[in-house]
Amino acid sequence: MLLTHRALKRRALAESLRITTPNGVDEASYVRIGGLDQWVSVRGEDRSNPVLLELHGGPGASNSIFTPRTRAWERHFTVVRWDMRGAGRTFAAAGPDGQGELTLDRLYADALEVTDHVRARLGVPKVVLLANSFGTVTGLRLARDHPDRYSAYVGTDQNIVAGGTDTSAYDALLGRLRRAGKRRQLSRLTTMGPDHTAWSAEEWSFYARTVTTTDPLTYDTMKTVVIRSLWFSPLHTLRDLRSYLKGMAFSEQLGPQAMSLDEYAEGTAFRLPVFLFQGACDVLTPPGPARHFHDHLTAPLKDFALIPDTSHFAAFRRPDVFLDLLVERVRPVVTGAGTQGRAA
Repeated sequence: MLLTHRALKRRALAESLRITTPNGVDEASYVRIGGLDQWVSVRGEDRSNPVLLELHGGPGASNSIFTPRTRAWERHFTVVRWDMRGAGRTFAAAGPDGQGELTLDRLYADALEVTDHVRARLGVPKVVLLANSFGTVTGLRLARDHPDRYSAYVGTDQNIVAGGTDTSAYDALLGRLRRAGKRRQLSRLTTMGPDHTAWSAEEWSFYARTVTTTDPLTYDTMKTVVIRSLWFSPLHTLRDLRSYLKGMAFSEQLGPQAMSLDEYAEGTAFRLPVFLFQGACDVLTPPGPARHFHDHLTAPLKDFALIPDTSHFAAFRRPDVFLDLLVERVRPVVTGAGTQGRAA
């Protein structure tokens, strides 16, 4: 019965994903990026719409599973989803031994190649860079350095890595564990200490899992949004899902690499519009540090918004609200139809 229900649900979702508009686009293929065949999909109902290039989180967690949830986005944007090395179909095609160098610098270089591929393929001078969760680490660096390629930066589940100086999320987690009487987890995290830069990949992963499972809203989002999207994805077989999860485990090594970054030292001056849309109740990447960074950055235009009643994965729990933000605040800016937000 379970597999039958899955098959029927996947069939209905697949039907909902059909793009039949005359100027639409629905293509997906491997593209040679950084010496590796990497999976890139392009979907939208009108090629004349602005192009959104996503940088997924995880690390190693392809956003392709959320395609049915974000179907409405494709009426207003051409959405490009890229499975980074170590993730999704890119990981599945070559396996763990075929991913090459897995570093933040390599992902940055890959992202530039993907950007240029998309610009050439769709015939556009610039794309909107939309990064979520772990992808925002690379996203901010790209946005700082390449206003020639990106018309705007949109960050959600925005990481603000401050060289290990911000311990607010860690401190809040210890508080939840104390109140819940979770002595074993509390002991291990206390032993690890608040300095994220000293954590191993395994410790980084343990921290992320503990944050996710000890906050009711985040845990509910994992079950009802992330796991459900994985299970019912019409784009993934059961074998694909196994590869998806293996890719996430493989990519955990990227976690500690980001912890020594300092976004303030890297720079708060941007030469393109910057939008940060954060889950109001996010405990993994709390809105406080994102708001503080927004207040201190300079850009031709900047904007900040909280998505109510959402934790991490805010864009995918409330894709309708997120789309409203994209259409009302971002799209007018990148199409020249108007401006929103505040210049700074």
